[in-house]
Amino acid sequence: MSAVARLVAARGVDVTGTDRKRSAYFAALEAAGVDVRVGHDPELVNGADRVIVTSAVRESNEELVRARELGIEVWHRSQALAWALEGKRLVAVAGSHGKTTTSAMVAHVFHQLGVDASYAVGARVFGVSGAVAGGYGGTAREAVVEADESDGSFLRYDTDVAIVLNVEPDHLDFYGSFAAVEEAFVRFASAARVVIACADDPGAMRVSEAAAAAGARVIRYGTNPETADVVVTASSLVRGAWNAPLAVPTPGWHNRLNAAAAWAAVVEMGADPERAAAAVATFGGTGRRFELRGEVGGVRVVDDYAHHPTEVAAVIAAARAAHEGRVVLVFQPALFSRTQALHREFAQALSADNVHVILAPVHGDREDPIPGVNSELIGDLIQVGQESTYELASSLEDAAARAVAMAEPGDLILTVGSGTVTEAAEWILTGLRARYA
Repeated sequence: MSAVARLVAARGVDVTGTDRKRSAYFAALEAAGVDVRVGHDPELVNGADRVIVTSAVRESNEELVRARELGIEVWHRSQALAWALEGKRLVAVAGSHGKTTTSAMVAHVFHQLGVDASYAVGARVFGVSGAVAGGYGGTAREAVVEADESDGSFLRYDTDVAIVLNVEPDHLDFYGSFAAVEEAFVRFASAARVVIACADDPGAMRVSEAAAAAGARVIRYGTNPETADVVVTASSLVRGAWNAPLAVPTPGWHNRLNAAAAWAAVVEMGADPERAAAAVATFGGTGRRFELRGEVGGVRVVDDYAHHPTEVAAVIAAARAAHEGRVVLVFQPALFSRTQALHREFAQALSADNVHVILAPVHGDREDPIPGVNSELIGDLIQVGQESTYELASSLEDAAARAVAMAEPGDLILTVGSGTVTEAAEWILTGLRARYA
């Protein structure tokens, strides 16, 4: 929502906004001159031309109720974003995982190459001058958007280049079945001029084949030369006779694949291939994507937004590759519906060697609790690996306290999840400062 506010304001519109509490995004918009306030107030709706909401806003919200009473048109955030990006040559990044990092990489490469591209990304993009809270209104025709499939809103964009990173079962509370998820991705990709799809992901391959049949030009990237047009190796990108070094600052093979997708997109938009590959090497990362939050007493604390089993497994693999010592993982499952549908897969992802798992209660966010659905569903199925442990915390605060008590110099503590677990990273750092004072 903060990115939407930034881009709508960049078109010369007076924007106001409210949230339940202050945050880094709130402060960034405030500093940029956007009128944002803590606490929902129906009086702020009076005189508005549009009211823009996210899917997380319930019909009972007092501002939304007032908008309905006054007959003011209500837009979903994706409608406002599509309006703000009208007339742009749009790269839309979709997938079950990796959207934020990949769209941030595209934005970063554009800016490194001197293209003042607009973007809307679900996290802060480090290193792009003038960026506020994941949104930036540039002067160039090029733009990139993180295209969210969770509620079907990614179908609203007028996409020039569509990136399909992966397609897996998620958001089944909205779609009802994985077949419906895949069909939505097919509609998204088929409407684009060019589709850049991961050849290593079966779902993305099926979507790309359907898009090609619908008339889209398809470029596939991956590790297998037999299926990929852009081949990703441990050190380079290869496309036909062209070969260039690929250095990716963010750890994990999944991020090498993300970088290949970003590179292919900007090259398709007209960038020089070698300069684009060199620009990837200077990528500074994004907020909450393997973000180092601090180090105290030889203990590093890293925060990550991973909230799907595949993402959790990738974060653990990246941590093991980037860190030789012990890993302590504080995981907060997000959404009761997702926990109910994927608890077995979460348990499998958390059943790793030399990882000490602390499981916090489910963060319901926009959902009401589902009877019988809790973190114990996951915990009961975890197969504790070699030199690993598992603990069930009574609260997020308890999980943070357990991590502090367990920590030893040389440890890496991960706070993982899409909910309030990011707050635990600072609690852990505060606890470590007290412990090592």
